Amino acid sequence: MTLPSVLFSNGRFYSAADPRATAMLVRDGRIVWLGAVADAPAADATVDLGGALVTPAFVDAHVHATDTGLAADGLELSGVRSAGELLEAVSAFAATRAADAVVHGHGWDESTWVVQDPPSADELERAAAGRRVYLSQASVHSALASRSLLAACPGVEGVPGYAASGWVREHAHHAVRAVALGSLTAAQRTAAQRSALRLAASRGVAAVHECGGPGTSSEADFESVLALSGDGLPRVYGYWGELGGAVKARELGAVGAAGDLYADGALGSRTASVRSAYLDGGGCGESFVSAEQAGAHLLECVEVGVQGGFHAIGDAAIEAVLDGFAIAAKQVGVDRLREGRHRIEHVELADKPMIARLVEFGVVASVQPVFDALWGGPDRMYAQRLGVPRAMASNPIGAMYATGVSLAFGSDSPVTPLDPWAAVVAAAAPRNPVYRMSVRAAFGASTRGGWRAVGVDDAGVLSPGAAATFAVWDTPAGVEGGLPVLLPGPDGEVPARPVCRRTVLHGETIFEE
Repeated sequence: MTLPSVLFSNGRFYSAADPRATAMLVRDGRIVWLGAVADAPAADATVDLGGALVTPAFVDAHVHATDTGLAADGLELSGVRSAGELLEAVSAFAATRAADAVVHGHGWDESTWVVQDPPSADELERAAAGRRVYLSQASVHSALASRSLLAACPGVEGVPGYAASGWVREHAHHAVRAVALGSLTAAQRTAAQRSALRLAASRGVAAVHECGGPGTSSEADFESVLALSGDGLPRVYGYWGELGGAVKARELGAVGAAGDLYADGALGSRTASVRSAYLDGGGCGESFVSAEQAGAHLLECVEVGVQGGFHAIGDAAIEAVLDGFAIAAKQVGVDRLREGRHRIEHVELADKPMIARLVEFGVVASVQPVFDALWGGPDRMYAQRLGVPRAMASNPIGAMYATGVSLAFGSDSPVTPLDPWAAVVAAAAPRNPVYRMSVRAAFGASTRGGWRAVGVDDAGVLSPGAAATFAVWDTPAGVEGGLPVLLPGPDGEVPARPVCRRTVLHGETIFEE
């Protein structure tokens, strides 16, 4: 279908093709012209931008749409600072829900509490007046479950990660999570997914990488998200994280058997696989994938023709996965392996040799800079778990960029909010200044990097011939170097963040203020 041509006029455009452009012509989903308003070709319609800034739209390279939508409509717990506050919040929220409903909550983080002991399953049961309760921890790698929710999971007592207290981890968490999410009707699930994608569009995000898989989501949930792709909403690229699941991933419509294919857990739950033990208990975490398994999975992905990849946070897990890349490379050659643009999610405790191996194998590092903003530095959760030296060496995103690693930024929403400018700021001003990268480079990883990660090389820029996928911004703090002013100046004042006025995907407006 031929779309009317639209001239976007009287704006500022972040474009290497024409940095001084004040107008852009879009036809049939493509940018066909960029230049001065006075020289603009005729168009079927004109949009006056009123001096607003136009940039390539964002791509969020790691999201969980259902969880994000549920969190937006559920019980927000990131602000609670004690078990007592959490129970009060549960009690008040549960009273607004039906007696047979599951109370979904998210975001509690005991590392910010003075007394880091969460409430028990029985206390949750009483607070919710018998309603089933599922409260995911900030990392979504563990959760608190009420007694009645645990009772709805037959045999969970024998599953690794179970605790009678109701704080479940690992496979026990996956089992409890499946029951909690399984309580949703198809209509409720789709509504949550639409809510998440609308939120993304309102933040200037035109595409997301949905990460599903056993323990994360059901096949029905995953297919439901993919079915919404581009339907007046952001484009959805799916990753199905199942070991040996390359064929299934393709059958489900995924672009890869990657994403949340867990090689380990998370630092918050002390389940990330680390070489040296956690300082506050938990041993060295959990390892779920061996080098041999990783290599076999990658070889299957090469054979099937889909991307492969893994979730790997701890240094031991990253090393095992990279050893798997080496095994695969011996079979098919480094060049063929690099062609697949296989990926690793998070990569938080990578050291210099590991970073060099990421470059060697052409691995895309799908990273979340806001993890560092929330939990990095010398006095936050990573320091509690690992000690200050290891905490300050975590999330070496700037070092990856400087070494030549392909980066794609994401939020892991709802682990961190769908807020791409926050990711740009976190990468440009990390807890460890050694890992600082420029705003321009961070913006590129948040836009073009996400497209390249899924094999789309003609998006993420504003130039004639490129896809007309962009966002329009009010920039209250001004513009510098073509992008919004984001970092504090000499006076230390934090600039106001840009506000999205419009998001366009292939010429179609998917959000307008």
